[in-house]
Amino acid sequence: MNPIEAGRAMRKLGLSGMAEHLEIRLLEAQTSRLAPLDFLSTLLADEMQRRADRLIQRRIKQAHFRDPDKSLDNFDFDFNKKMDRALIFELATGRFLSKAEDALFLGPPGAGKSHLGQAIGRAVILSGWEVAYREVHVLLEELADATLDGTRKDYLKRMQKVPLLIIDDLGLRQLPKTAAEDLLELVMRRYERASTLFTSNRAVDEWAKLLGDTTATSALLDRLLHHAHVVQCGPKSYRMLRKGREAVSA
Repeated sequence: MNPIEAGRAMRKLGLSGMAEHLEIRLLEAQTSRLAPLDFLSTLLADEMQRRADRLIQRRIKQAHFRDPDKSLDNFDFDFNKKMDRALIFELATGRFLSKAEDALFLGPPGAGKSHLGQAIGRAVILSGWEVAYREVHVLLEELADATLDGTRKDYLKRMQKVPLLIIDDLGLRQLPKTAAEDLLELVMRRYERASTLFTSNRAVDEWAKLLGDTTATSALLDRLLHHAHVVQCGPKSYRMLRKGREAVSA
């Protein structure tokens, strides 16, 4: 069997990582006089890396990030110097997920909450975790649709199991009257079982007015804040500063 035939056979067997690197590994084996087992080991390593890369890309796609390219590398930490950078990088390790702890990012619009939430989501995916990202109004719309078509229980069960659920932009839009009860049900299902990360432009003492149900909101916050890491992203808005700079330079 020649290299071309071997490559075709590998692809038919689903070993595309091996097939992609076969020629260069053959050349490496000849040049370095690799033992057969060492040659096979390099091919297996190529296949394992290819599968790991595909798994990461699949999980990033399944997370449904609004901005999938957001990362800590492209976040401007110098803008808000009082932000707890050490805590943010600690959250990015994903260790809080193994303890089923929660996180809360608070600050004005444009302060970087959504960027950081998605960046942490991406970082923990790279560490092997599964993530679901939803803007809060999208989450509630999906839940309402699931209620109408009779799949609410399945939807909640699916969202209950994901290791990190990121609920973004609480306070940005007007929410339905059932928002507090719906969010409470989801948080209760996940409480001390999986981690939830909220971002909000409202202080927590404003959530009851925002959600319109003091009792349900109090119960929600009681669980959410029990094991929560709170990151203050204010007081300045990077987005507004950038617009001002653009206006000056125009």
